[in-house]
Amino acid sequence: MKLLRSLLVVLAMSAGLSAIAQESLIRKNLAERMPQLPKIDEVSKSAVPGLYEVRVNEAEIFYTDAEGNFLIEGTIIDTRQRRNLTEERIDKLLAVNFDALPLKDAFTLVRGKGQRKLAVFEDPNCGYCKRFERDLQKVDNVTVYMFLYPILGPDSAEKSRSVWCAKDRSKAWMDWMVRDQALAPVAAPGCDQAAIARNVEFGRKHKISGTPTLFFADGTRVPGAIAAAQIEKRLADAK
Repeated sequence: MKLLRSLLVVLAMSAGLSAIAQESLIRKNLAERMPQLPKIDEVSKSAVPGLYEVRVNEAEIFYTDAEGNFLIEGTIIDTRQRRNLTEERIDKLLAVNFDALPLKDAFTLVRGKGQRKLAVFEDPNCGYCKRFERDLQKVDNVTVYMFLYPILGPDSAEKSRSVWCAKDRSKAWMDWMVRDQALAPVAAPGCDQAAIARNVEFGRKHKISGTPTLFFADGTRVPGAIAAAQIEKRLADAK
């Protein structure tokens, strides 16, 4: 038994060294052959035998063979379970703990009892955001944490300041996004607008590249506008 245990330890160590050597080979070959590829964050086995995941820029995924001879850009679909494994992996990498969101830099819109939670990053000039806001009116019992995220130009920043500095931020936002009423100019010169800049900084750090971007209580993120039925399903899943 002692000899068997020793043999198992040796085999385990060999397997570990083999995995390390495999990763080193992939890193070396890709770095030499594709210098334009960003610095590799991680190399790991994928769900497909013989195929390795190469992760760069925190959440960008490529695939390669065991020697880094080929680099594949695309998605892996599990046809048996009908799952997009690449999308699931990226969603996991981009997930943000809801409690880690800077909620003090958002304003809230409460519907019904507001027991469920949803955080949304939106640009006031985003057409998809306006469509999303209209669908969101159909969702009840939710507290929406609205993060102003002006990334579409100077006018977006100006409109965001108008909303943030309004006496009633929620009303100003709904007037503009849902009722198509013009925003009043910033009336309070002493209004602290630093939250908007912090939102943009947070979004860049967490790779929020478009609006709307939604975060649910379980940390999952959804880029883009989704319909009320999908919002309801996500809220139920997060609970």
